[in-house]
Amino acid sequence: MEEDYDIIVVGSGPNGLAAAIKLQSEGLQVLLIEGKETIGGGMRTAELTLPGFRHDICSAVHPTALASPFMASLPLHGHGLRYIWPEIDCAHPFDDGSAAHLERSVRRSAASLGQDTKAYCDIYTDLASYWCDIAPDVLGPLTFPSCPRNMLKFGMRALQPATWFARHFRTRAGKGLWAGMAAHSLQPLSNYATSAIGLVLTASGHDGGWPVPEGGSQAIADAMGSLFTSMGGTVHTGYYVRSLEELPHARAVLLDVTPRQLLDIAGDRLSAFYRWQLKRYRYGMGVFKIDWALDEPIPFKAEACRRAGTVHLGNTLEEIVHSEKQAAQGKLAGNPFVLLTQPSIIDHKRSPEGKHTAWAYCHVPHGSVADRTEAIENQVERFAPGFKDVILARNTMNTIAMQDYNPNYVGGDINGGVIDIGQLFTRPAWRRSPYRTSAKGVYLCSSSTPPGGGVHGMCGYHAAVRVLKDLGHPRR
Repeated sequence: MEEDYDIIVVGSGPNGLAAAIKLQSEGLQVLLIEGKETIGGGMRTAELTLPGFRHDICSAVHPTALASPFMASLPLHGHGLRYIWPEIDCAHPFDDGSAAHLERSVRRSAASLGQDTKAYCDIYTDLASYWCDIAPDVLGPLTFPSCPRNMLKFGMRALQPATWFARHFRTRAGKGLWAGMAAHSLQPLSNYATSAIGLVLTASGHDGGWPVPEGGSQAIADAMGSLFTSMGGTVHTGYYVRSLEELPHARAVLLDVTPRQLLDIAGDRLSAFYRWQLKRYRYGMGVFKIDWALDEPIPFKAEACRRAGTVHLGNTLEEIVHSEKQAAQGKLAGNPFVLLTQPSIIDHKRSPEGKHTAWAYCHVPHGSVADRTEAIENQVERFAPGFKDVILARNTMNTIAMQDYNPNYVGGDINGGVIDIGQLFTRPAWRRSPYRTSAKGVYLCSSSTPPGGGVHGMCGYHAAVRVLKDLGHPRR
């Protein structure tokens, strides 16, 4: 790496790739450096169990990729990316064999909620009417919105604790479906702003759906990497950056890392006050994940679950609230809330003919080394009797394994830090621009900046826009 570049991006997750693509498209010469031998960050696919069974190591289902204004603007289809949509985006089963579900149609989704049909239609028909107008502001840093009236309407709902918002619904089905969506926030559902994640995921489902990339999430990384290099960008893999001193000269460096790695890589260049802020940054609960090779599809009791790409296993609102509270308090829930995906029901490239793959995870205390295999598989068996009999092989990852795989998953936290009211707008520190560090020419572009975790690339995009402004580079 003797050659000088205009820009260097360290880390090739969705945000690092997005930043690199944006800056290269503006006529700057960009070098993208990745520590592993392949690009992708959380977008990687591998044979984790048996030959021929392809598993997504981290992200698998991608509603925010479609909701992302930047990702949606990229010609990734021309670089081999193809999305596939399940019949039902997400199903939420109950002990009696029934299930609520999310699909593209607001009315069809609402029809699974009985007496909550009208309440659901009122909420999401209204949100769908202006979602496209506010999505760029929702998926970005705190700024004056382009549609202030609609953004205020969304914000009044999004800032509520999910347990408050659940009062819009009267039935077990309505409350349970909502709780499963909000539990993606990885924090107690009584926390302020936990409704934001639930609203974004549901709105995204009604807008573009919850698709999976054909062949696995690696396909997104490969398409973004192909686009970047086709524009003249340079990729260097297999080089783990431990200090800024290792890098060639550049006008700006963007780091797709969390505050902990930022301190290690650039701590000597940062101001004392900024270092103090970074050291106070809070990481949240972790995840315990299982990948399965299956002899046949998961035998869910509820038909909707057999046709869904994603299944939330948590039964009632009360049970999910308890599970998330336990994990946040450093305890292990007996019946943990489980997020499960089964992409092979629609993507036949994931497994040998007639066989299937699935993965699931539950939330656990930060840094937990507890083995949750039995607890997760018991939850699946609870709603799919006979599930354990179709397991051919499994691969498990606790929070330490998750962090070893990707250092950004500190303590198993896949969101790059808690996205609660205290860090929703000020991640990773209270600054005029969250993407600037205190060191001139050094920027942060990871999920530890707004809008947070997810395969949407918007953290990287906004960081790149900040760099362009600071360099005085005329945007095309």
